[in-house]
Amino acid sequence: MKKRIVRGLSVPQAIIECVKQERISHLFGVPGESYLPLLDALYDEPTLQFISARHEGGAAFMAEAYAKASGKPGVVLATRGVGAANLAIGVHTARQDSTPLVVLLGQVHRRFRGREGFQEVELDEWFRPLAKWAVEITDPERVPELVQRAFRVAKTGRPGPVVVSIPEDVFTATVAEAVLLAMDAPCPAPADDEVKRIEAALAAARRPLIVAGGGVKRARAEQALRRVAEQYSLPVAAAFRRHDVFPHDHRLYVGHLGLGAPAAVVETAKQADLILAIGTRLSEVTTQDYTWPLPHQTLIHIDIDEEALGKVFSADVAVAADAREALCALSGRQIVPSWNEWVLARRRAYEETARRPQPPRNVQEAIIAELQAQLPDDGVITNDAGNFAGWLHTFFSFKEQHLYIGPTSGAMGYGLPAAIGAKLVHPERPVVSLSGDGGFLMTAAELETASRYGVPVISLVFNNRMYGTIRMYQELQFPGRVVGSGLGAVSFAKLAMALGANGVTVGTVDEFAAAFKQALAAAKPTVIEVMTEPEQLSVTMRLPDR
Repeated sequence: MKKRIVRGLSVPQAIIECVKQERISHLFGVPGESYLPLLDALYDEPTLQFISARHEGGAAFMAEAYAKASGKPGVVLATRGVGAANLAIGVHTARQDSTPLVVLLGQVHRRFRGREGFQEVELDEWFRPLAKWAVEITDPERVPELVQRAFRVAKTGRPGPVVVSIPEDVFTATVAEAVLLAMDAPCPAPADDEVKRIEAALAAARRPLIVAGGGVKRARAEQALRRVAEQYSLPVAAAFRRHDVFPHDHRLYVGHLGLGAPAAVVETAKQADLILAIGTRLSEVTTQDYTWPLPHQTLIHIDIDEEALGKVFSADVAVAADAREALCALSGRQIVPSWNEWVLARRRAYEETARRPQPPRNVQEAIIAELQAQLPDDGVITNDAGNFAGWLHTFFSFKEQHLYIGPTSGAMGYGLPAAIGAKLVHPERPVVSLSGDGGFLMTAAELETASRYGVPVISLVFNNRMYGTIRMYQELQFPGRVVGSGLGAVSFAKLAMALGANGVTVGTVDEFAAAFKQALAAAKPTVIEVMTEPEQLSVTMRLPDR
């Protein structure tokens, strides 16, 4: 895109030009009087659609998932302190998930600043610890400069959320001259010496393991990862909630290092004598409470964020580089694998953990099998936080890239709004969200948003009338002493119909199969409420039958 110099734009028009040059199609938010001129300017812009949500938290989740699905920054709008407070969970999710997100907040009038005006909060200071960058723009002439900078900061290095606060009177001003130029995110490559050190370490290894994270997905480096893995017969494990980084049916895939990871998968990570961590910050969940890498293991850590290197574990070789550039540089090296038998053994160990029991022991196992059978190859899955996701993580086989969107932040209420954001990016693909009854009800109002805009997402709600993960930990730590984790009876099928969607309740896999087939063909959103046994707290834990 060429540099443009535009004169006489209003501030809202300047912001819209900054958004358009990022090739963004949708913005999300809840309308507010502090940024009405920006909403009015969107009225005249046919290339941008504003999705008006029911809650700023839902809008922020939609924008964050839109970014993951599109590879472009997400944009969410809100008003003053109250709207900002409501969307903070989306900022936290974008931070932990390394998602490019630009938050545009209307602030109180400049004349009222510092007087504790209506809904006034020091927004830039408030978000500074949570966001990658936060700024308040008080000079209208600097709006184009700083909004463009917000997009650059959000998408370069380790991507993340940027918060821009703009007083409401600034929106009514005019910009004398705006210099507009979108900048691509730099993709630094490793130095030759760094590549040679990695080559030497791999050549000396006997049990190497690749741990692939979100940086591989963001760099669109899945094919490069596959080529390197195949060239050297390197086994690949997926970091927490990065399931689709490598095909699960590939002979070199050895499992997902997530919550409740099977012991055999964790054992693979601990047996390895070399860990090649690519595009992962080696989070608490991925490293199973920081129990590996072990001191005797060689750690090669490749990440685009210099601050991630050595933040948790000291690396024998630390490389600040784009995942795709690093993987391409590793291709064609003098590495002769001597670990084929170990890889075969760890692949077999993974296959044992992923094999669905026959017959299914519970409705969750049966439904994941049916979902696998019916969902088209290009179907997208999103999920909420909760133990229900354990069945998806354990038994669903992701075979293609860009099929999964989930919150590494563990945010409840994420699944449905994320599905809406993903479906707006991929209207031709089926998008299915999985939620528990606790998480779904936190953002269930966004079902009306999906109905209003004609976004036919499919929501599976696993209803056990409890906050299941918390109940599990209560039973593990304080058996029989249940406080606060029980929930009341809610008909999610009736709720769906009240919000303009289809709704059905199922209790068997046959009922689910019929309902899911209809949902795939439906022109409006569908909620399939799955009644589950409250005793089945997780994939591996069941309370005694009463």
